[in-house]
Amino acid sequence: MPTSPLRADARPGVAALYTPKLVTVLREGYGLAQLRADAIAGLTVAIVALPLSMAIAIASGVSPDRGLYTAIVGGFLVSLLGGSRFQIGGPAGAFIVLVATTVQVHGIDGLLVATLLSGLILLAIGALRLGTYIQFIPYPVTVGFTAGIGVIIAASQIKDLLGLTLGRPEPAPLLDKIPVLWNSLPTVTPEAVAVALGTIAVIAALKRWAPAWPSLLIAVTGAAVVVVAAGLPVATIGSHFGGIPQGLPLPSLPTLDLDLVQAVLPNAIGFALLGSIESLLSAVVADGMTGRRHRSNCELVAQGAANIGSALFGGLCVTGAIARTATNIRAGAHGPVAGMLHALFLLAFVLVAAPLASYIPLAALAGVLTVVAWNMVEKDAIVALLRSSRGDTAVLLVTFLLTVFRDLTEAILVGFALGAVLFIHRMSQAISIETHTPYVAEDRADGAPDERTPYHAEDASDPSVVVYRLSGAFFFGAASTLGSVLDRIADARRAFVLDLSQVPFIDSSAANTLAGLARKAHRQGVAMVISGTTAGVRRELLLHGVRRPLVSYARTIEDAMDLAHEPRPAPERSERSEPSQP
Repeated sequence: MPTSPLRADARPGVAALYTPKLVTVLREGYGLAQLRADAIAGLTVAIVALPLSMAIAIASGVSPDRGLYTAIVGGFLVSLLGGSRFQIGGPAGAFIVLVATTVQVHGIDGLLVATLLSGLILLAIGALRLGTYIQFIPYPVTVGFTAGIGVIIAASQIKDLLGLTLGRPEPAPLLDKIPVLWNSLPTVTPEAVAVALGTIAVIAALKRWAPAWPSLLIAVTGAAVVVVAAGLPVATIGSHFGGIPQGLPLPSLPTLDLDLVQAVLPNAIGFALLGSIESLLSAVVADGMTGRRHRSNCELVAQGAANIGSALFGGLCVTGAIARTATNIRAGAHGPVAGMLHALFLLAFVLVAAPLASYIPLAALAGVLTVVAWNMVEKDAIVALLRSSRGDTAVLLVTFLLTVFRDLTEAILVGFALGAVLFIHRMSQAISIETHTPYVAEDRADGAPDERTPYHAEDASDPSVVVYRLSGAFFFGAASTLGSVLDRIADARRAFVLDLSQVPFIDSSAANTLAGLARKAHRQGVAMVISGTTAGVRRELLLHGVRRPLVSYARTIEDAMDLAHEPRPAPERSERSEPSQP
């Protein structure tokens, strides 16, 4: 009897973690109806990806054909090998700044080597199963990061939006770019401005009144027709790049010079870090839209293979594209075949209609990227975060400002570090300590099985025995504060009970704090009893020396109070309420 797809997916082990979703879909059964749905979705996504891929490549400082090669080769491999049913891979706007900077400093060869290395890094990340940890990037970091990228993309399109003629190469940093653009304002081309504004207006109008239509392709095609028919003096792909070759280049390995490899390694790490975050974020969005679940490490392996393949064909960095993935889902895609067909449709365009791309005006593509940049800024999310806590606001603003004015990788790392510190602070505030002096047992129903009076009434009012009850995770963030509180044991106390029944976790710092407390209590002749520990908490305490004769363990506070009122040294009968210790 053949194994069902659900049973196959549920098997533990490496094979289940790295099985491409294409295999899962084929196991479920794939027929003509599914192929038809995937073909329609693939064509729809290809129509969106066609102008966008060229626009991203041009904004990245390379020729538009490299953007198409990226979408064709990288997009095919992402869908073939990926861990998401609906992920669409290709060039992304988030990489524009990194790619442009790499090209300016290291040239095309440096870009290809960095892309190849980033693919190898992504393969390693996926093989080491680190994909789960990448998804721990805090929400304010992703919102601030994408908003910053949107600002950078919009700024990079000002030259083509206005049809400016710059006196020198356009700098990549925003603060260096602004003076150059300002000094070039007298060279504004009104026709280019009109084409750009018309493109933006058409896209916005179609999104509002005909959302099912391919707005990007219609706007760009319309702009090209107007420019050619009216003979407008506007730069086009043909006048600036000489057109697009008809066909894919033969695969070739970039020059792997050791000095060049060392020089572009930081760029490659940035590509891999940004690509992993972008692709997994896109996969999570797809899961939310469809109710499916992706395999993060399998997806990262596919992204690595796609980047290697793109570099061999002269393409750019590949990642999961959120907008194109969402378009794929809305178009009714059934599975990864849609993404593979999207790549084949783009290849067909390159083989058949590449000469037509020569007539596309650069101002129209700049208009397309301006719309993309606007959509990248999550306005509602930013407003919500600004109205929330000061900590989230600080993480958002720091990430945004570092992205715009410093470096993308630095923005992610600093934002993540700030988010982690904020989380530690919040968790340290979540743990509480209660003091019960004297201890009074909780009320129980009459005749309840647990009803008992484990010690005499005069013992219950004994002020020399104090009970501390901790609630929450006890870790290094709270160890110092709680340690100072617990350390204030009055000399008049002859015993105290530490109730850890509400502590689900304790780390080595907290365990070491309790070990120091136990040693101090033992020196002062104060009996210390710990109650209610879980197996994990007790194991951590024992590893750090919190054991006899320093302390005794009890299952409940009542048992602990029995032990606390026994004469010291405690008799062996205390073992009836003490778990076995190694």
